[in-house]
Amino acid sequence: MGDVLAGIHATWEFDTDSVLIRFERGIRTPKLFQSLRERRIPYAALSSVTLTPGKRSTVVLRAVPRPGADPLVEAAAGQLKEGCDPYRLVLPAEREVLAEYYADELRALLDPASDEPADRFLVAAPEAPMNFKAYDGRAGFDGERISFRWSWTGASSAKWKAGDQTFKVSELAGIVWRSPEALDGYLRLLPRAAAPVDHRTGGSLGDLHGPGGSADVDGGAPDGVPAGAPSVGPDQDPAAVLFGLGYGPVHESLPFAAAVLESVRRTQPAPAASAPALVNARRRDPADIAERIHHLGELHQAGLVTDAEYTAKKAQLLAEL
Repeated sequence: MGDVLAGIHATWEFDTDSVLIRFERGIRTPKLFQSLRERRIPYAALSSVTLTPGKRSTVVLRAVPRPGADPLVEAAAGQLKEGCDPYRLVLPAEREVLAEYYADELRALLDPASDEPADRFLVAAPEAPMNFKAYDGRAGFDGERISFRWSWTGASSAKWKAGDQTFKVSELAGIVWRSPEALDGYLRLLPRAAAPVDHRTGGSLGDLHGPGGSADVDGGAPDGVPAGAPSVGPDQDPAAVLFGLGYGPVHESLPFAAAVLESVRRTQPAPAASAPALVNARRRDPADIAERIHHLGELHQAGLVTDAEYTAKKAQLLAEL
């Protein structure tokens, strides 16, 4: 598309197969946005586009990601507050007509399989190395290994007994991130083995996970934790770090969790299904093209599109016939 749509806290730059979201770095910009800086979202990673009224004379353009397409969204698991949703673009209400135009343009570029979950991550994860300070230790990730270094003021005796931990990405089955804005936030790594290994000595950690071993194999994991996760609390689990007031904030711990999750998925066997196409290659209906040109003309007459933009976009639409 080659166009730019500037909103509050972010700017969307439209390309032929993706939209580049650049986040502002101002004082009022959510810290998560400042941490992410920018993200390129392929159109193949989107399931739908919505335009709704916002607060205080604004409208909200939102690109809805497909399930399984974005490691950040998968790690967050629905826990992000609305104002920290990186797929929302807030615009002044007087730009609603322009926002509606771009919403229609985006919908026309969605893949035919957009209503299906993605079979792999299509959006890039934040890049390692990364680290953050948790309540009971410090977490680090170099792209291949995750390390937990316990704090003498916050770590439980069980974690001190286990010692500082280092996990290879290839040893993990996944992660669980519980927002630090909850009362019991944490980041927990889920080892592949039923009984996690003591990464200091190589011995079993079964004694730290109760008499029945570390996994709740009957599927009775609490608080949405996947079956197979340790049955003890994260304060006792050497594969977890705790959050708290000022420890493990969203803008530090969530990108960290997303980067680990993407690396874990990358080490697993790739699915046999072919990747979805980046662009809908079907020819457009002439009536649809005519309607879009008419809409473009209205924007031009209203002064929302320049002469050059009008000419270029009209030529592009005609070329799709």
